[in-house]
This record gives sequence, structure tokens and C-alpha cells, in this order.
Amino acid sequence: MVFDLDMIKSVYSQFSQRIERAKKLVQRPLTLAEKILYAHLSDPNEVKAFERGVDYVNFQPDRVAMQDATAQMALLQFMQSGKDKAAVPSTVHCDHLIQAKVGAEADLAEAKMTNKEVFDFLSSVSNKYGIGFWKPGAGIIHQVVIENYAFPGGMMIGTDSHTVNAGGLGMVAIGVGGADAVDVMAGMPWELKFPKLIGVKLTGKMSGWTSAKDVILKVAGILSVKGGTGCIVEYFGEGAESISCTGKGTICNMGAEIGATTSLFGYDAKMREYLMGTERKEVADAADQVKEYLTADPEIYANPEKYFDQLIEIDLSTLEPHVNGPFTPDRATPVSKLAEEVKKNGWPEKLSVGLIGSCTNSSYEDLTRAASLAKQAKTKKLKVQSEYTVTPGSEMVRFTADRDGLLKEFTDIGGVVLANACGPCIGQWKRHGAEKQEPNSIMTSFNRNFAKRNDGNPNTHGFVASPEVTTAYAIAGTLAFNPMTDTLENELGEKVKLNEPQGIEFPVKGFSVEDNGYQPPAKDGSQVEVIVKPDSDRLQILTPFDPWDGKDIKGLNLLIKADGKCTTDHISMAGPWLKYRGHLDNISNNLLIGAVNKFNGETNNVKNQVTGEYMPVPDAARYYKANTPGSIVVGDDNYGEGSSREHAAMEPRNLGVRVVLVKSFARIHETNLKKQGMLALTFDNPDDYDKIQEDDTFDVTGLTQITPNKPMTLVIHHKDGSVEQVKVNHSYNENQIKWFKAGSALNLIRQQNQ
Repeated sequence: MVFDLDMIKSVYSQFSQRIERAKKLVQRPLTLAEKILYAHLSDPNEVKAFERGVDYVNFQPDRVAMQDATAQMALLQFMQSGKDKAAVPSTVHCDHLIQAKVGAEADLAEAKMTNKEVFDFLSSVSNKYGIGFWKPGAGIIHQVVIENYAFPGGMMIGTDSHTVNAGGLGMVAIGVGGADAVDVMAGMPWELKFPKLIGVKLTGKMSGWTSAKDVILKVAGILSVKGGTGCIVEYFGEGAESISCTGKGTICNMGAEIGATTSLFGYDAKMREYLMGTERKEVADAADQVKEYLTADPEIYANPEKYFDQLIEIDLSTLEPHVNGPFTPDRATPVSKLAEEVKKNGWPEKLSVGLIGSCTNSSYEDLTRAASLAKQAKTKKLKVQSEYTVTPGSEMVRFTADRDGLLKEFTDIGGVVLANACGPCIGQWKRHGAEKQEPNSIMTSFNRNFAKRNDGNPNTHGFVASPEVTTAYAIAGTLAFNPMTDTLENELGEKVKLNEPQGIEFPVKGFSVEDNGYQPPAKDGSQVEVIVKPDSDRLQILTPFDPWDGKDIKGLNLLIKADGKCTTDHISMAGPWLKYRGHLDNISNNLLIGAVNKFNGETNNVKNQVTGEYMPVPDAARYYKANTPGSIVVGDDNYGEGSSREHAAMEPRNLGVRVVLVKSFARIHETNLKKQGMLALTFDNPDDYDKIQEDDTFDVTGLTQITPNKPMTLVIHHKDGSVEQVKVNHSYNENQIKWFKAGSALNLIRQQNQ
């Protein structure tokens, strides 16, 4: 089935005119990213040579994708926008609320029962507003999107940071907060600071144990978790053309782990093969008509150092398989060095669990390569030493893999096939024994491995690798192992060695599925009723935030000074809290409970400056909201990295936090704070972070004259009566200042629609 073909053809019909006009104005060749951006300007008449990393630009994305956890709040907001139907093709995918416990069938049945109220809400609200609905069990949003909706040269936003997965099919696909999705679904322009560009030139060709996953693991080691911030990463070269379309998706998917706005590859034969293999010949034919615009101009690839802000070169022929971690996805270690690193750092050597699948690595190709090793283990009489789980990415992949005997290879060695959902990757894993918080090691083919990310245990050392490398280590049961060189002892006492994994990109018999789980919306949703029970603890109709009172902010209490890494997982945890994603006040009870208090090194234990007692962060925030002018949060570098979840911005707003002041922000989180009417500030001098003391109170002056690029002053009142003033900066442009003054971007949209 081909979705939205008329829309795709309409996009392509404007490509040549818009891109050629842009080339004349900028007077130089264009990269692929630039071509797609210029082709999607909200007002094609407002074309100029935009300055990378400086100019804010309005775009018109082609479509919106939402997963169930974030769709709840996005659609609750959309209901307040005054619109009758989504202005662009949009979809909802139920993949986050299915907890992995015992296996696919039982887990899915329990999730449908436990989350019935939420699934019914998402189904009905999608039906009413013309939104495609993918039922629980249909698959993980990003795999379903690349199989059905992604198209070369398109532009998509999604309420999940791994929306970037669609770059594997040549899209500019960007993870955003739900408020951004509301803008686009309401027909408003979507704003983005024009990205800088990082080029990654791939030469040679992979073989043996090396896979596409190792490309991004290597890049993450080079750039770090914030090295891609504000940038689009564009992959090119002969090596890029040799990688399968889903392999390209894997690479783009984990671009979120380097903070990149998105990543993408140019249209090539592998993409055409994938479109054909997923029964989208019409899309492939349409792309062929404009293929010169679906890659960078030849001059770019001939002299990339002239056109990219940063250039990285990787020879795939010499690239070694990598294992990244623990606790951060950018700590990159070649497998030949892993045993040495494990010993040197005292990491738990025994591998407790190997987990493969997820939105990053759940393609048919991934499963065939991992299954080839599972089959070897059985043939060579190797007893698998670790627990082992498999998460298919979609019902189409699962059904086809089951038909072709791949899933049996996994279950034959003791593997457990989980539901087509995110599961352990996002903390939806009821792992037996995790509550003991014992040190242990796991290896996954997922994308993130922050502390407590997968199972809630801060002492679980999470390592990230390809599915085949993860499978090999699960067979070995130890991190002190190199699958490329080492032998294992089998049940007969013989020394045996694993052969290189083998896989194929497409099933020989083609993909097949009985029920893909898609529910089309009603043609006329005007009579569809969306019901939210007034006493529900899962869903809550939103009340608009108050507008700014036009005054400087004075008398703020310090809620918390967060120490070190503070991701959106620390600000608004997932796992068991996912069930409250549609109820703002209930989920606000997890506000910053994972952040480390700089003054005592503890989590969820801060001083109430008024009473003097220590209490959980949400309790202190609620106290300040009820009894004082509000509170301020102070944070470290790259504050808010990780997931795009807007709850991390809505919760502090809901609990009376007026200002978030940090050394630096992760892009999506800073935008989310702005969208919710929060004041997001950065220290002009990062060392001023050290001046903040536990009993300080604060004023922000200069707010009444807020204009783009004009600094403000933070007045720090110390307990001893002394006062310090430090310079603080903001990045609000004229439109974002309007959001702040209105109380939120949604408030402004509603005013405009009225």
C-alpha cells in the first residue's frame, strides 16, 4: 500500500524550481540537506543565503509522526488549537506502552488491557482529526515509518528523538516536542535555526563482523554526545552507496546520540531497492524523475571540505566492530580492545543479558545476521551463556521472519521474542532482580545506555553494539571475548570458533503480513466523540498556562542545582511513568527525581529554603508554587539531552518553575522550554555556575526589555546578605518572544485561530 502518493508527487513537482532558485541566490552548489531545506521553506518567496547556525527559518514539513507516549500530550494540545483536522498527513504509533515481561503474546495482551483508556483515546482522537492510527503490536514508530511513509527528499517531524531514522531513506526527519507537532498539524510554519553541516565521507566496503551500526558507533566516539548539536550530518561516498537502506536508517537513528538535528543519505540504488521491496514502486518512480535533486551537487562530493563545516572520513574496509558504553553512547571501544577496557575499569565481566532489536536495529537484514550466529551456536553445540531477547521492529518484519524460520533460530537457543514495541530500550522492561541494584553488564543493539535507562538499576552497565555482535557476546557470556579471534568451549569440551555472520537485505519470498495493524481515520470526523473521563488518572484535559505579567521575575527559590549529566530521562523519567504521559499533573510527580543535587550528591532530595527541611524535588516545587513567586532550576552542560519528550518542559512549568538556567542546552529541550512559555537562560560565563549556593534566592532583571540577543542579569541573593550579579544569555527570536509573552506557543496559536 502506498500512502500519500499525491502529496509526494506534489513535493517533487516543486523541487526543481525551488532548488534552482536557491542555487542562484546562494551562488554555489548545494548539499542534499540544503536542497531539502530550501525546497521546504514555508514561504518560497523568502529565499536568501541563510547563515548556518544563526538564522531562524520557517519550514513546511510534509508530515508528522507521533508515538503513543508523546502523542497523548501532543493531541491534547492539538485539541485546544481550534482546528478540525490535521493540516498535513499525520500518524500515531502505539509502541511505547507495552512492557516486556515474559513474551510477545502475553505482554501485548496485558498492555492492551492496562492501557485501554489511553489506546481508546488515541484511536478516537486520531479518527476525529484525520490521523492514521497504528494499533499496539503494529510495530515501532520508526520502523513503521521507514517501511510505509519515508520518501527521499521529504521533510518530516516526529515527537520522538529517533525520528531521524527516516534519514536512511533520504528524508530530513527531525525529532521535536509535541508543541512543534501541534504547530505543523495546525497549519502553522515550523521554525528551526538553519543547521550547520557535518559531512561524513565513507570509503571502502564493510565485510565480516562489521555492520552499519559500527559506522555510527565510530562517529559517536569521534563527535561525542553533543558534537552534532545544531548540525545535520550528511553521509556520502562509495561506502555510503554500498550500505543497505535499513543500514542507513540505523546510522541515522543513532545520530540522535550525538545531538544532531538529523542525519541523511542521498538517494541511490539501495533506496530504490527498498522502496520496491516494500511495494512502493510508484514512490521510487517519482523519485527517479527528480534524482539529481535527491543528492548533493557533484561539486560538493568532489571537494567536501569546501562546503561542510566539518568533515569526517571513515574507511569501511578497515572499520572494526565497536562496543560503546557503559553509561554513555559515545564511549567507543573496538571489540579487540574491549576485554582490556573491562579489566582496566573494573566493569562486570559476566554478560547477564543480550538484547537485540529496537527501532535502531530490527530490520530483516539485522535479524538474518543475528540468526546466522544463533544457528551456529546450535550446530556447534554451544550453550548460550546469557539471557537473550529479540524485539522485532514491525509486524511485517516479525511475520516475515517467523515465516522464514528466523525466530525459531532464536527460540531454539533460549531466546525470548518480545512484542513489536520499544520495550527494554526505553525502560519498559520488568526485569527480575533489577530492584536489588546489583552491578551487572548487559549488551543491546539499542541506541541509548544512560544509567537506569533500560531496567531502572543505576548499576547496570549498558553496552551498545550491533545485533550480531550482541548475539556473539550473549553466546560467550563474557565481555572478555573477541568474536573475531577467540574460541569458545562447547558442550563436548571442544574449542570452536564463530564464523562471520551472514545476512540478506530482503526476504527471498518477499515481505508478507496478515494484519499490519493500521486503522485509517474517518473521512468525516465531525461526529466522532473524544472522551476523557474527568476523574481519569491517565488523561487530563489541559488548562492553558498563564501569560507573562510583563514584569521582571523576582524572589525565586532554588529548586535544584543539578550536577553533571541531566538528560530528559533525569528530568522526566520513562519506565513506569509512561502511563501518566497524558496527565500533566500526575506525571509532574517525577519532576527531576533522577537529577543529582549538587549540594548533597543525592537524587530526589533537595532543601526547602523556606522550611529548612529536605524533601523530594516535586514536593519542594509544589511548595514554592503555592507559597512563593516560584522557583529556578540550575543545570550543567548539554542540559536536556536525549529524548524529545516535552513533559520535561511542561512539568517544571506546571509546578511553578519560572526559569531554567544552565551552562548549555540540548537543542530539542531548549525549544520545548520556549514552547511552554518558560524562560530558558544560559550563563554567559559557565564558571558562574559555581557561584550558586544552596540557600540562594534570585531575581532576573532586564526581562522587561527582552529582545533577541540582548543579555539579562541574574541577581543572586546569598544567605549571608551579600549580592552578586552575573550576565545570562538567551536565544529567543522575535517569534519565540511572542510565545513567552503569551504564556506558551499554543496560547498564541489559539489566539491566531480565534
